[in-house]
Amino acid sequence: MPELPEVETVRRSIAPHITDQTVTRVVVRQPRLRWPVPDILMTILPGQRIQRVDRRAKYLLLRMTAGTVMVHLGMTGRLRILSADTRVGKHDHLDIELGSDRCLRFNDSRRFGAVLWTADLPERHPLLETLGPEPLDEDFSGAWLHERAQGRTVSVKPFIMDHHVVVGVGNIYASESLFAARINPSRPAGQVTLDEYERLAVAIREILNEAIRQGGTTLRDFVGGNGELGYFRQRLCVYDRYRLPCRVCGEPIDRCRLGQRSSYYCPHCQR
Repeated sequence: MPELPEVETVRRSIAPHITDQTVTRVVVRQPRLRWPVPDILMTILPGQRIQRVDRRAKYLLLRMTAGTVMVHLGMTGRLRILSADTRVGKHDHLDIELGSDRCLRFNDSRRFGAVLWTADLPERHPLLETLGPEPLDEDFSGAWLHERAQGRTVSVKPFIMDHHVVVGVGNIYASESLFAARINPSRPAGQVTLDEYERLAVAIREILNEAIRQGGTTLRDFVGGNGELGYFRQRLCVYDRYRLPCRVCGEPIDRCRLGQRSSYYCPHCQR
């Protein structure tokens, strides 16, 4: 499933091609995605200018004159910039055609993604209004994590993966950030110290930024909006490296189950 760096990579790759472009037509071939594609898209979008492309958590926000198109990639969703006359392929569910004779095409083989519309501020949408801070924003800090962890017995890894605490720290990057901060993922969140959370906040920010610079992590079939693969997988220290030697101490990487997800860590480096 694409995580924050993958979604941000898509945003950066499509934004230069669609910003300030006027929508000429919307073609919906398959409306049954995670939630039904609103019929209003086909009537309200033509003639509108895409003012900018933002991201909130894993949602891409195509801000227009009358509202915002909210796109979630789900598990297998892709957005590509193509010539408007490009032959339609399997699972190409929706096109937003532009005045530049290009189109933004949404493809999703498993149909867990979503294309939604809101005329209100997207930050007030029920899917977004209760989300935690962005990990790359200035208001995200170790103090924020420490404050919200008080009294919590849940393990620290699922705690930082809770999008009400902080958005976008998925399974891969949670494992990598906890390794960088030298924190065992199974420790109760309420027992992690403020100094450790400060290290963790810095690690989360640095690892996500590096993953974005590398174009994300290529897992299964993820590619960016320009069709290129992500290369951060080559830099992973613990994720999916069970029994391989730790890149720091040489001890075998171990694995456990936390929150129904596989968690990878170094028993020697992470306490």
